[in-house]
Amino acid sequence: MHPYKALADRAFWSRAVSSNYDAGDVATLPYPLLKAGQKVMSAGSCFAATLVPHLEKSGFRYVRTNSRHPDFARLAPENFSYDAFSAAYGNIYTARHLLQLTQRCLGKFSPQEDRWHIDGKVIDQFRPGLRYAARSDREFDVLTELYLRSVTEAFKQCDVFIFTLGLTEAWHSKIDGAVFPACPGTIAGTFDPDKHDLVNFGVEDVVADLNEFVAAVRQINPGLRIILTVSPVPMIATATGNHVLAATSYTKSVLRVAAEDAARVNEEVFYFPFYEIVTGPQAPKTYFAADRRTVSPEAVKLVMSLFFARCETRGVEAAGVDDRRSARSTGEALTQLSTAISEVECEEAGQDA
Repeated sequence: MHPYKALADRAFWSRAVSSNYDAGDVATLPYPLLKAGQKVMSAGSCFAATLVPHLEKSGFRYVRTNSRHPDFARLAPENFSYDAFSAAYGNIYTARHLLQLTQRCLGKFSPQEDRWHIDGKVIDQFRPGLRYAARSDREFDVLTELYLRSVTEAFKQCDVFIFTLGLTEAWHSKIDGAVFPACPGTIAGTFDPDKHDLVNFGVEDVVADLNEFVAAVRQINPGLRIILTVSPVPMIATATGNHVLAATSYTKSVLRVAAEDAARVNEEVFYFPFYEIVTGPQAPKTYFAADRRTVSPEAVKLVMSLFFARCETRGVEAAGVDDRRSARSTGEALTQLSTAISEVECEEAGQDA
């Protein structure tokens, strides 16, 4: 008998995709993603920002070490997801950006181009969309020190870190390779071709960055568990000269392979298949809005249900999130959160010229 005779139906396209497709089989894992009482931190693309309310409502303790003071609650909220994540870092699209942020927390990387002076304000080019910028270099230094300290503290406090990979294309400094979340001149700053350049990371680059990040972050928190995902949201624009469809295919392929490799070689690093469930050929057209980019409430409802069904937590059960339960119990909250995908402000959008 050859080896294929002993395989389950889920191993065959004809039995698991062409017919009898069950998204739960795609997300079958030999381990619980999260356990009751664990503290969670997350980062990543715009899609990652929509996961945060799910985590907070499901009974997990979402780590927050950099929140606005209650006295400022009346002011307009920050854009670009700065308020969404644990420590006001906003959207982090690439593994290189995440690695460099962690290295800055450890005092192992100090960008040479570390601020922009614009109209009397001092802009953090790694958080260019912050609504309230520093008014002097001294204030900027203090705020940056507090910011990096809050990121470090978030890493220390959390038990599980979820990172959603979004892009391979990035704009960086020719001086020292510092990666920006957006092209200078789109959201803030001025583009200078002598100082700024496009980089499009390959598989080897992303794998190396993820592996270095794991080693670096575990200097802060040795027991940290890491869950990697790939955003199903296509690119909004590409600067490579290729068609945006081809560029998106390249980007997501690289990120998917890199996530698999990093999960394979690093202990307590796992991958969850958001990307495959939403974008695979089995996915119905209704998983995306008419723009073919905005993920629909139906798709978000499914992937989050599958995610929480693979976690050990009474809190999730109480929240009614289970892939076998009626959508009526969770539909309203999930619809609101998935709608936020199309409303959230992303640095990417600033580059859509």
